[in-house]
Amino acid sequence: MEDQHHAEELTSERVPTGIAGLDEILGGGLPANRVHLLEGDPGTGKTTLALQFLLDGVARGQRCLYVTLSETAHELRAVARSHGWSLDGLIVHELTPSEGVLTQKAQYSLFHPSEVELSETVQALLNQVTTHNPSRIVIDSLSEMRVLAAEAVKYRRQILALKQFFVGRGATVILIDDRAGHRGDLQVQSISHGVIRLEQRTADYGSKRRRIEVTKLRGVAFRDGYHDLQIVTGGVRVLPRLVAADHRSAREIALIPSGIEGLDRLLGGGLNSGTSAIILGPAGVGKTSLASQYVAAFARGGGRAAVYLLDERLNTFTHRTRRLGLDLPPLIDEGRVLVEQWDPDQVTPGQFATAIRRRVEEDGVGVVMIDSLNGLLNALRDEVTVLAQLHELLSYLNQRGVLTLIVVAQHGILGSAMAAPLDVSYLADTVVMLRFFEANGEVRKAISVVKKRTGAHEHTIREFEITDTAIRVGEPLVAFHGVLTGVPQYTGTGEPLLGTSGDAAQS
Repeated sequence: MEDQHHAEELTSERVPTGIAGLDEILGGGLPANRVHLLEGDPGTGKTTLALQFLLDGVARGQRCLYVTLSETAHELRAVARSHGWSLDGLIVHELTPSEGVLTQKAQYSLFHPSEVELSETVQALLNQVTTHNPSRIVIDSLSEMRVLAAEAVKYRRQILALKQFFVGRGATVILIDDRAGHRGDLQVQSISHGVIRLEQRTADYGSKRRRIEVTKLRGVAFRDGYHDLQIVTGGVRVLPRLVAADHRSAREIALIPSGIEGLDRLLGGGLNSGTSAIILGPAGVGKTSLASQYVAAFARGGGRAAVYLLDERLNTFTHRTRRLGLDLPPLIDEGRVLVEQWDPDQVTPGQFATAIRRRVEEDGVGVVMIDSLNGLLNALRDEVTVLAQLHELLSYLNQRGVLTLIVVAQHGILGSAMAAPLDVSYLADTVVMLRFFEANGEVRKAISVVKKRTGAHEHTIREFEITDTAIRVGEPLVAFHGVLTGVPQYTGTGEPLLGTSGDAAQS
């Protein structure tokens, strides 16, 4: 009973990997005193991840051993230097089989140490472990052992013997396999306590997309599925897939006004925290300006907002808001408005979700503006689960009490052929529609609310105008026809219309 209890304690203990995102996926780290498999194609980041794991142990005062059968110690130090690391304190032992060992005549079988003499290379490996008695071990890589064994049965015996050797030694072991020439070794996977797989793919345009998957972790809970992975200066970054269910909390819904009286009346007082709103319309109708009005009003009221630009440049955005009288630069300087410009060809789902999550949880952001959904879809053009990922992101923000503003540009300018790039209206709690219309020989703009789940709203159409100094929303216009066709026609006498763009702003 005592031995069983000790074994359970060993299984429940976790060893941090030194990579925050990976530890989150693993539920705290790798199960201690077990053998784990790290596999992936060349270039996916296996060596970098393994070095981070060992260097984290060194930083904790543990003895750590890196046994390399593929890369030289000099190559490992070059990898470390590229990330600004020092391998001081890490035991690196290079095992390079001689040419004679790799010949057909020198093939060998590895059995339990008590049964058969081990091969020269593997015996040297075991000697290193016995001599240094490390807490963390990385063996890089199994491909060389596969070559030495030559036959599947012999290779499996080698791995089983290694696993048995490590039992009871108090070491957490990572075996690296580069999967070169095969599609994953199911035999090694079956005897490993945990299996972590790294993958990469190259899109038709843009940078490589890397991802990580924990395919197996015996006896413990972990977050399955694919998660984004990046290799940057400083090491591997794992960006966990966002799961909204992990962030449920009860929050009160508050009303967030825009600061424009006519717009607030149209929306039944304003938009609500913990909801998402889509601002929909053709190009040039004022969608970004309208969303920016909410951002500025919320920041001036003491809140903090984050803006994610995927279409527009930062200097253009700030210049435009200054002309509208919103003057965001001072709010940006004060940290009330946090603006990030993203290049669509560099964005991954995990990267985008992680950035927003950090702003919400660390910076206390209460309003998030995404400009635009079109740019985000371009960034995720190779993803087949865009709607599911967007739904998860909006659910998370709603549960955190954040108002999310999403700008959506419809294809076309006028007519019934206008369409959004993706039907996401069902995901949003509020849908605000902007349209062009013609009246008195001029092209004007109209605004209406077609959906609001969290309260009453006007069913009227109001005129919407962007002047050189402000955003103006007029009185309800009742003499309209053809709104749903995409070409609203105003047949009134003109009295309720706003003045020309040069007139003074009114609320």
